[in-house]
Amino acid sequence: MKQSIGAKTLAFPTPTWVVGTYDMNGKPNAMTVAWAGICCSNPPCVSVSLRKATYSYAGIVENKAFTISIPSEDYAKETDYFGIASGRDEDKFEAACLTPVRSELVFAPYVGEFPVVLECKLLHSLEVGLHTMFVGEIMDIKAEESVLDENGNPDIEKIRPVAYSPGNRSYYGIGKSLGKAFSIGKEC
Repeated sequence: MKQSIGAKTLAFPTPTWVVGTYDMNGKPNAMTVAWAGICCSNPPCVSVSLRKATYSYAGIVENKAFTISIPSEDYAKETDYFGIASGRDEDKFEAACLTPVRSELVFAPYVGEFPVVLECKLLHSLEVGLHTMFVGEIMDIKAEESVLDENGNPDIEKIRPVAYSPGNRSYYGIGKSLGKAFSIGKEC
């Protein structure tokens, strides 16, 4: 029997992404987000939700662009740091010993060491309670060759992305494959 636990921000898996922006002075900044996901196929779009109080919020609004750097498990500590510190107070890239790389397509930096990057131009913003949802059109995805499969697509087992569990506020790796989508269901 299921037990009611109330209305909470619990959904699984929740991504752990790092959103890159430039501040008003052109300084690279990044923050960790979990309220995010793919939101449209055509055009390809993602959404990220940020509070107005975050330093990155103003960078997205001002520059009409952001990047999403997808960390591997190897960078869990640095990813968590990007969510703890504020770009108002320090250079997060320098403190984390990571490299800000300027996107060639949008005015936003990404994390050079992370295996997959989405470069996005801002299409829409929608105020939803405490957060503003930013919808970005994916202009390009850049991936390290080492994480691509034989068809040139990013391989989740090679990327080893980080997932976030909002209930216990912990990070997790991704488990084993359960089967091919749009295929294993045919066996029912």
